[in-house]
Amino acid sequence: MKYAKNILETIGNTPLVQLNSVTKKVDALVLAKVETFNPGNSVKDRMALKMIEDAEADGRLKPGGTIIEGTSGNTGMGLALAAIVKGYKCIFVISDKQSKEKMDILRAVGAEVIVCPTNVEPDDPRSYYSVSKRLGSETPNSWYVNQYDNPSNAIAHYEQTGPEIWEQTDGKITHFVVGVGTGGTVSGTAKFLKEKNPNIKIWGVDTYGSVFKKYHETGIFDENEIYPYITEGIGEDILPKNVDFSLIDGFTKVTDKDAAVYTRKIAKEEGIFVGNSAGSAVKGLLQLKEHFIKDDVVVVLFHDHGSRYVGKMFNDDWMKERGFLEDDIKTAADLIKNHVEKPLVTAQTEELVSHAIERMKEFKISQLPVKDAEGLVGSVDETDLLRSFISDKKIADKPIKDIMGKPYPIVKKSAKLEVISKLISKENEAVLVDLENGNHHIITKYDIISAI
Repeated sequence: MKYAKNILETIGNTPLVQLNSVTKKVDALVLAKVETFNPGNSVKDRMALKMIEDAEADGRLKPGGTIIEGTSGNTGMGLALAAIVKGYKCIFVISDKQSKEKMDILRAVGAEVIVCPTNVEPDDPRSYYSVSKRLGSETPNSWYVNQYDNPSNAIAHYEQTGPEIWEQTDGKITHFVVGVGTGGTVSGTAKFLKEKNPNIKIWGVDTYGSVFKKYHETGIFDENEIYPYITEGIGEDILPKNVDFSLIDGFTKVTDKDAAVYTRKIAKEEGIFVGNSAGSAVKGLLQLKEHFIKDDVVVVLFHDHGSRYVGKMFNDDWMKERGFLEDDIKTAADLIKNHVEKPLVTAQTEELVSHAIERMKEFKISQLPVKDAEGLVGSVDETDLLRSFISDKKIADKPIKDIMGKPYPIVKKSAKLEVISKLISKENEAVLVDLENGNHHIITKYDIISAI
């Protein structure tokens, strides 16, 4: 009989799969290393087990201990599987930008999950780096993994991922393209491959909001490049010790939108249901296509499974909210189609300014058309209110008509986007759409920006 003695023995030996549709513009053989075939559905299973085994060997992790780590989700899953088999507890600290599915999966395998804010500095005591490190020092009989600086992370890929790719391509691999986060996958795999053939090119895929690309090219750690981004699993606002920049030939950056769009393309065009960083990797590979020739063998690594992102990249509403789905918006009707059923919120000329302010707060809007018995006669917005309040602190008890501005322009539903955008200016915050049934709808600067 042939069987694994436990789930950990199924880690590794993931398949290489040829990509045919999403890379049809690339003049080379492109093969995906599909790491979702690991039991925890990600590449992180490899290094999670390696880090635990090395910590057991040198006494850092003791029987009955607690494993503590800051994770974007996948490393936590790998650690949790090993902890179940080996009898450890787990506490994982995760940032709030990670998908709900990742958090739910970690809890499902028995881990305690602590969620921290994303948009804070790495050394902020609230950051997931700081919280996990603090818990590691405070929790009795615990081991803080620190995948970013733990050398076992890269060693796992030197011992496993690199040799597998070399064997599967019969040593014909010419380029390796991979998203870079903690640095273990790119550095360990690259070290092995370059020892076999120094001419193999290693390309890292980075994201906007991360420091890797500029640091690699200039040696400058530019804090001005750090800002929040949506893409999960790649990019950093720190320089992990596991990122060996000397082994990486170059980086390319991929936008959040492109990463999300190509994640969906891989599923729809290749039938491979993978995660957000795979979308980044494929788009990055396409951005590098001038570097490849017909006889090249390009291996791109797909980190994790699409099930982690069902509520995000694979959700149409989530994609539309962020402008990641390409709607064909040409007219006023297109701009308002998703909320045309909502009634137009207005104010009356004789209403008090305080009433208008309350209505703007209630509906979370920045401007109001103003009506009287004859129809639409004016408008009021936050700028008007602020300017009026500075000059007269008593405006709250005055009627709207005393401070209102000109009425918003009215356009037909067929009005072109270009025409509408020209009507919106510093002096004119919105445009009204005639719905041809006696009612109107509003288009604001935000609607125009979202469409663009």
